[in-house]
Amino acid sequence: MIRETTAGLVTWMVVAVGVFVALVGVATLVGMPWRYTAMGAVGIALQIFGSVVAVGIGAGLAWLGVTSGREKR
Repeated sequence: MIRETTAGLVTWMVVAVGVFVALVGVATLVGMPWRYTAMGAVGIALQIFGSVVAVGIGAGLAWLGVTSGREKR
């Protein structure tokens, strides 16, 4: 009983962290911090790329959490 409860908690914690990382990436894209940077085109491109990668990593982490939770049941 204790192991099932712990496994479910860990699974949903992974999903929650993935969703949080994806939301942070989306919020960064919406907030457009590159408008205030002095790094030029390369800095702007790196910030946009990092935001998109954060969304991808968060979505992937959430997806892995959901699929691993389904396999354990």
